[in-house]
Amino acid sequence: MTVLAAARRAAPADGLDLDAILPDLTRRFAAGAERHDRDASFPFDNFKALHEAGLLTLTTPRELGGHGAGLPEALKVIQAVARGEPSTALVLLMQYLFHAALAGRAGWPDHLKALVADDARRNGGLINALRVEPELGTPARGGLPSTVARRTPQGWSITGRKIYGTGSPALTWMVVWARTDEEIPRVGGWLVHRDTPGWRIEETWDHTGLRASGSHDVVFEGAVVPEDRALSPQHLASPPPPDPMLALWSPVLTAAIYDSVARAGRDWFLAWALNRKPANLGGPLSTLPRFQEIVGTIDGLLLQNRVLLDTAAAGGLKPGEAGLVKHLVTENAISALEKAIAASGNPGLSRHNALQRHYRDVLCGRIHTPQGDMILTGAGKAAFAAAARGEG
Repeated sequence: MTVLAAARRAAPADGLDLDAILPDLTRRFAAGAERHDRDASFPFDNFKALHEAGLLTLTTPRELGGHGAGLPEALKVIQAVARGEPSTALVLLMQYLFHAALAGRAGWPDHLKALVADDARRNGGLINALRVEPELGTPARGGLPSTVARRTPQGWSITGRKIYGTGSPALTWMVVWARTDEEIPRVGGWLVHRDTPGWRIEETWDHTGLRASGSHDVVFEGAVVPEDRALSPQHLASPPPPDPMLALWSPVLTAAIYDSVARAGRDWFLAWALNRKPANLGGPLSTLPRFQEIVGTIDGLLLQNRVLLDTAAAGGLKPGEAGLVKHLVTENAISALEKAIAASGNPGLSRHNALQRHYRDVLCGRIHTPQGDMILTGAGKAAFAAAARGEG
């Protein structure tokens, strides 16, 4: 599948006026963002609002009862939500990725696809994959999970600990990455419903940024799931090929979260500079050429981001470039807020002001897969390989 086809895999959303819906949601989410950050509390009300607006099934295929939106619409929603409250946007991003690829997901029987889609439409059911482990770290760098799925007369019994379970307080469905206890283990996902006995959340999430994401440890202690909830685990020697749509959507939408955080920080900085009037100046800081230059530099960085994200959403990338977009957009967003912090001084770092929260949140962009070193190394290898083949 080409990058253009991956970007346009779904058509524009049916029955949703995003321009009418999104501005109010951004304002509502922004109003509670400081409280959720300070308390590290999960924004349940935000997801109730998203469900009521029909946005939890934005990318769900039409044949499964969703709106069937493509990447441009998903990008627009993620940007608006993240500008208000980025932890909400991160959980929503996971929902969008799963549902966008639901119709073609290998290993998912049709009745499970319909079950997950219908639950999202009717009840606002959220889904996410639980993959990272204490010993292993992120599975994007390889390795065998410690979480084990054992055969039982009832199906499968899941035992293990997952860390960074984003959205765990509100998830209805958890796709748990595990290995079988067979002599030659298979690796894959097992679909666990939140009403399944034998699992619990340990509230370990006390992070610098994205504090409202509920990314706690999730512990499975013999959670039993039916036979059909094993989603075609594979031997490591023969893993399924990556979905080209997800290879585009995931880094682009992740980057969009941090670009939107930077834009929220930029808005705070402008308002502060317009209203800050030192006694020795006789006017606001916004009248100083130095501050005007700083804002111009910030806007230049964010312009680069907009062009990169819009190009990606329109299918204008070559294969393999989505990771570079994620890296560049994230670094631009961080740089923009670093300039605002440096210029604002103590007010910018005060817990009474929003800029420090935006800065803490934007730093999380470097952590999310794919990380910068993997992106740049992969791009370099591809460039050398192309040069060796005599390609431009």
